[in-house]
Amino acid sequence: MATGEGSLTKQDFERLSHFRYQLRRFLRASEDICNEHGLTSLQYQLLLHLKGFEGREWATVGELAERLQAKHHGTVMLVDRCEQLGLVERRPGRRDRRRIEVHLLEKGARQAELIAEHHQPELRHLQEEFRLPGWPELP
Repeated sequence: MATGEGSLTKQDFERLSHFRYQLRRFLRASEDICNEHGLTSLQYQLLLHLKGFEGREWATVGELAERLQAKHHGTVMLVDRCEQLGLVERRPGRRDRRRIEVHLLEKGARQAELIAEHHQPELRHLQEEFRLPGWPELP
């Protein structure tokens, strides 16, 4: 890739355009899958981040906001909505009771698994499209 101001080539723009197209294609398919299962894309992403949080099965609102690249107050509202739907619950922290942990409930875990399963064809397509190094082969 070219570096420096004004030194991008036509090929650089083509590559970036292709990447953005494939990314948007994936996101659109994801939105459709989520809607078919009665969740918004953000609700699914919250469940996904809880299910996939490294080393534990819960996260704080701050950690979720970072993963979602969202504002703290927006993430609080998202957790509220998911809690109302019976997908997650807040619990006092084990070590610091002032710290609130967001835990995935069974219903939320089932939804996350079902929706993630439906994402596999799109992930396979992206893997083939970009031949991402270091990514394991998908079944």
